[in-house]
Amino acid sequence: MKYKICKAVCRVDLAADWDSDCWQGAEKVKINQFRRESSSHRPLVQAKVIYDHLGFYVHFRVADRYVLARQKGYNVPVCRDSCVEFFFQPFGQGGYFNFELNCSGSILCYYITDHSRTRSGFARYEKLTDDDLRQIGIYHTLPKEIHDEIGNSIQWRLSMHIPFKVLEKYTGRIPRMELSGSSWRGNFYKCADDSSHPHWASWSPVPELNFHAPEAFGELVFE
Repeated sequence: MKYKICKAVCRVDLAADWDSDCWQGAEKVKINQFRRESSSHRPLVQAKVIYDHLGFYVHFRVADRYVLARQKGYNVPVCRDSCVEFFFQPFGQGGYFNFELNCSGSILCYYITDHSRTRSGFARYEKLTDDDLRQIGIYHTLPKEIHDEIGNSIQWRLSMHIPFKVLEKYTGRIPRMELSGSSWRGNFYKCADDSSHPHWASWSPVPELNFHAPEAFGELVFE
């Protein structure tokens, strides 16, 4: 699997529509590889990513049902809610980041250098701090909390800005002028563990019900 991350052609507005000028030139990702453990619900999920010298801009669009958002705050288990995720491994080596956000904008993110499982979690990782996460720009179209599941069909969007300066705290310097033509690795996901119709989907297929599978990441190529 290969995805081209296009350069931003103008100032990016996180609240702009999916087909607005700042997002129009971006390639679309289809997150449609559903795990067999999923329910019959198959939401239509797409994503776009663009970049500039400041960082990544990521936009998800979801045609969904059975939507909920009960987790609130930083580094809470948002995968239980209606959730979209962007994992990436800078330059295709070393640790990777897992940016996970529910449809109401609550976020969890670690920098994981050993994804082996232990009783307490991953073998080696760092949680992004509250200060780090406050620097992540987030826009969402749904309310801050959805305690009563929305069973009807609904479309929702979520976009975020991930500054390179936040990433560099964990990876060391990212040479901005050398990104063009370089290759990272990553994957996109959609899940809703505690929904009445749980599901788990990815862009690049995963070999088991475990999104923390960097060996299954696809290629992310910078324009």
